[in-house]
Amino acid sequence: MASSGSGGRSREVIRAAGGVVWRESDAGMELALIHRPRYDDWSLPKGKLHVGEKPLPAALREVAEEIGSSVAVTRRLGRIEYLVAGVRKTVDYWGMRHMSGSFTAGDEVDELRWLAPRDAMRTLTYDHDRAVVAEALRPGLPSSTVVLVRHAKAGKRAHWHKDDRLRPLESAGREQARRLVPFLAGFGPEVIVSADRVRCVQTVQPVAELLDRAIEQTDTFADEAFETDPEATLAAVRHLAVSHRCSLISSQGDAIPGIIDALELVPAPASSATRKAAVWVVSFRLGRVISADYYGSAPAEMG
Repeated sequence: MASSGSGGRSREVIRAAGGVVWRESDAGMELALIHRPRYDDWSLPKGKLHVGEKPLPAALREVAEEIGSSVAVTRRLGRIEYLVAGVRKTVDYWGMRHMSGSFTAGDEVDELRWLAPRDAMRTLTYDHDRAVVAEALRPGLPSSTVVLVRHAKAGKRAHWHKDDRLRPLESAGREQARRLVPFLAGFGPEVIVSADRVRCVQTVQPVAELLDRAIEQTDTFADEAFETDPEATLAAVRHLAVSHRCSLISSQGDAIPGIIDALELVPAPASSATRKAAVWVVSFRLGRVISADYYGSAPAEMG
């Protein structure tokens, strides 16, 4: 998303993060807006990063603190920037689906309103917030998300003399899998599917344990299956997209780029290459792909 007018530049930068949070109600789709008595404004929930904190966990924390929502992250909305008392401020935003929680008024935020998108656009005080909402609404709010994670480090195949399907994660890979947990859990997967390779299963085992989810194992998402019948693999991805709000798939280094290429994203990513323990988050609206975000170092994104 293009940055909003920031005027000049300053060496000092205030970094913040937040979310466009929505829920479904009897009245239709509603967006969360907050009122801050200190500024007497209506804005999106957001806040400054703590020292050493990464943008996405900061966004999740601020949303929880300001509106009391537990959310499922969907797609990345980009970064805006503007000047605050002559200092450049950047805010990274994600789309977020409200799952549970309730609002409690406080000194910083004294009112929460859930408004239809058109009413939200009229109520927001700042143009830069309206630009973020416009970006969220431009392709339509996602109806489902598929999270594709490539298995973590598993050593070199040449050093493994048994059935390659049984090759496990090495110690560095187990650490990657552990650090992936808060990142993957932030998307709220309802179902976890893995290629029937030990290293793929082990990559999502920690998050499956945290969420108390079973891992469905299938050869459909293995490299060999994709090479033999890519249409079957792509059909399985699309089936998950229309069957669940969020699905997590653990796969391999040929299948995942092949899936991304086959989805024919517009605009196409510069590269579909996927590092070990990296993640693609593909958002769908009524079965149609509307975005795909690549997190080349997911643990670093989460901190």
